[in-house]
Amino acid sequence: MQKKERFKLLIDYFTKNFPEPKTELEYTNSFHLLIAVILSAQCTDKRINMVTPALFREFPTPEHLAHSSFDEVFPYIKSVTYPNSKTRHLIGMAKMLYEDFDSKVPETVTDLQKLPGVGRKTANVIASVIYNQPVLAVDTHVFRVSKRIGLANLNSKTPLSVEQQLVKNIPKDLIAKAHHWLILHGRYVCVARNPKCAQCGLQRFCRYYEKI
Repeated sequence: MQKKERFKLLIDYFTKNFPEPKTELEYTNSFHLLIAVILSAQCTDKRINMVTPALFREFPTPEHLAHSSFDEVFPYIKSVTYPNSKTRHLIGMAKMLYEDFDSKVPETVTDLQKLPGVGRKTANVIASVIYNQPVLAVDTHVFRVSKRIGLANLNSKTPLSVEQQLVKNIPKDLIAKAHHWLILHGRYVCVARNPKCAQCGLQRFCRYYEKI
């Protein structure tokens, strides 16, 4: 099966069965989502959603967080992965927002990546979810699922190479949704070990399933 046909079948399936996907991170504004996404690196959304309500209440704006100290922030996120570095990233990010961006979360991926703790994946999430831009964040789930299904070449070595193949073949108006489709499919169905092929609606056009 050709790659373009796989993309069409995938889009048709998810458009019908999961028309309005969204992030599982809980937030009330763009600043809070930025915090949550930074914290979610190599950590579960479930864990992040447990710690962020108190953090958001204590530091509701970039100004509040920018003027905080390590010892004030750390207790709120000590249960997430890499809490020391993430505490420093959050404070540094808030300071830059407050001092350089008038306390507003920037819209472009380029400006977002200037913020401490924000790499391309995080920047793409914010640009996509908040500003509905046609960019696609490739995390471990998207990377794995895209190669298994046949949306990306098996020899793709980097998230950027997979990202480029996906945005090339997905209509611009669906790229933001496709990000969530692939993440959630990888999180609950096409899991890393023992993928749940028997429960998967993508069997008929999945390259991995064809081989098994």
